[in-house]
Amino acid sequence: MKNLFRKWNQISLVKRIVVGIIIGVLLALTIPDGAAWISIFGSLFVGALKAVAPILVLFLVMSAISMHKRGQQTNMKSILVLYGISTFSAGLIAVLASFIFPVNLSLVSGAEGLTPPSGILEVLETLLFNIVDNPVNALLNANYIGILTWAVLLGIALRHANDSTKNAIENFSNAISQLVKWVINLAPIGIMGLVFDAIVTNGLSSLLDYGKLLAILLGCMFFIALVGNPLIVFLAIRKNPYPLVFRALRESGITAFFTRSSAANIPVNISLCEKLDLDKDTYSVSIPLGATINMSGAAVTVSVLTLAAVHTLGIEVDFWTALILSVLAAVSAAGASGVPGGSLLLIPLAASLFGISNDVAMQVVAVGLIVSVLQDSCETALNSSSDVIFTATAEYRKKLKEGKEITINPKDQVSKKVV
Repeated sequence: MKNLFRKWNQISLVKRIVVGIIIGVLLALTIPDGAAWISIFGSLFVGALKAVAPILVLFLVMSAISMHKRGQQTNMKSILVLYGISTFSAGLIAVLASFIFPVNLSLVSGAEGLTPPSGILEVLETLLFNIVDNPVNALLNANYIGILTWAVLLGIALRHANDSTKNAIENFSNAISQLVKWVINLAPIGIMGLVFDAIVTNGLSSLLDYGKLLAILLGCMFFIALVGNPLIVFLAIRKNPYPLVFRALRESGITAFFTRSSAANIPVNISLCEKLDLDKDTYSVSIPLGATINMSGAAVTVSVLTLAAVHTLGIEVDFWTALILSVLAAVSAAGASGVPGGSLLLIPLAASLFGISNDVAMQVVAVGLIVSVLQDSCETALNSSSDVIFTATAEYRKKLKEGKEITINPKDQVSKKVV
């Protein structure tokens, strides 16, 4: 048994996850009632990721900043620019797709009890109040903006602490990172449970009536993942972007697809950045920040569903007004919560731009909840994998400017070294 376990761990994590997916699908299709207990593995896996992520971010960022040497440059400005370009272009692509392939909805009820933000000012106000949140409360509620703020401030304050204090914090950070590796190693079992639960609970029959809407949503997201993001990376580093893009989609996107939470995928992304040999001072901040503000998938969801409501109601919209929508979608998506379905509550905010009432907008949210089985999974996979892609891109760009060699997709059998 011990040798079997050792051999299992020697197989790459992605291959083990694929095995978990296959087993989960087979059990859901053959013995859904007899294997109902399998779903608990998925809940435990997501719960473990969510439990370790806040404390990981706090100590990782605090340690990185406290150990940061004066004069050492990070790539945060470049990463923030890439995040902004990606999110805006995603909203623009979704607007164009919605004009080329207009969709009409059969509006339904079913979003009662949900409270959307009343305007963009409320979204920004929420962000500001999250910044000044009580640190204990921020940890309890996984408020990553608040956690980042306290981690950065404490890290700056500890830069003048003695070496023993800094080493203690770094050791604690390393210990939590080891816990993260243990949790991620359980991904095959956890994803098996998530796949089983998703198929048994939701099935796919309920999605057939919304095939065209799903085609537009998922088509935009796949286009951004396989064309839009690689184009941004290529323009930044002038090298083949696909080794990096495919690895991020494989090792970050697959896990995010099933957890459906950017916040829960923070430990996975940090582990991947470590494998890519990126600067810890940078990714320890950019990854949790990206889980909050880098929301290309959310921009697609907001734009497509809002314009679907516009087409359904027969409202005439010119392209420039729709362009404003893509800007609004990008800004409001940055305030979307890093939890399942967080982007859907931004639809009433965007719909108000066209004079659509809140009652109708909430019916659109209900439609979004129906298709969220696939929409939210793909949205999260796009959002989370993009965090790693642009963090790596900014570092590669910096190294190339300095005349250094870069290795895209290191520690991988199909890696490509470029100069």
